[in-house]
Amino acid sequence: MKHCKWYQMCPIKRFTDEGKLDPEWVNKYCKGDWTKCKRFQMEERGEYHPDNMLPDGSIHPELK
Repeated sequence: MKHCKWYQMCPIKRFTDEGKLDPEWVNKYCKGDWTKCKRFQMEERGEYHPDNMLPDGSIHPELK
């Protein structure tokens, strides 16, 4: 399955690899329909988004 073009540099990948985030985020957004990912949408528009913003647009304050 193909990943989002931003996957390799996305903090969501790193957080998942480090065990800080459930892999379901990657399955649903990074390997699924990444056009629904708020991070993807903002990256495509060149808009700032914090590393701890999840694909649904919510902020996870404990991720660093």
